[in-house]
Amino acid sequence: MRAVLQRVTRACVRVEGETVGEIGGGLVVLLGIARDDAESDATYLLEKILALRVINDAEGRMNLSVLEAGGALLIVSQFTLYGDARRGRRPSWSDAASPEVAAPLYEFFVAEARRGVGQVATGSFRRMMEVELVNDGPVTILLDSRKLF
Repeated sequence: MRAVLQRVTRACVRVEGETVGEIGGGLVVLLGIARDDAESDATYLLEKILALRVINDAEGRMNLSVLEAGGALLIVSQFTLYGDARRGRRPSWSDAASPEVAAPLYEFFVAEARRGVGQVATGSFRRMMEVELVNDGPVTILLDSRKLF
């Protein structure tokens, strides 16, 4: 499972012009699910995201986690994080999970996030979305559950 985290001052996601998820300060989590991922990958990655000290404290230092800062999460599924462009000009998506595999893991990830974070917003799984955000810093972090073990 892969995630691109972006610390934001605000973010929203729209489907067909309608806002389906919106947060103020916190983290946007672009979440990619691999074909061989399991709930353990989701749990590990979420714990890592919630504990990362990437939110500024009163002195402007990245000393707080999203939990400590009372920040929000906007979780957006993004299978393109598993695009492999090493060969040719068209990415291969063969490592990305099929929708039948990815949907339950995405929903599990979101449900677990809602158990730990005060505000969690989402995009719409398997829909064309517009994500608008103001990256704060900018701070962008890449995580991969297979590279963190």
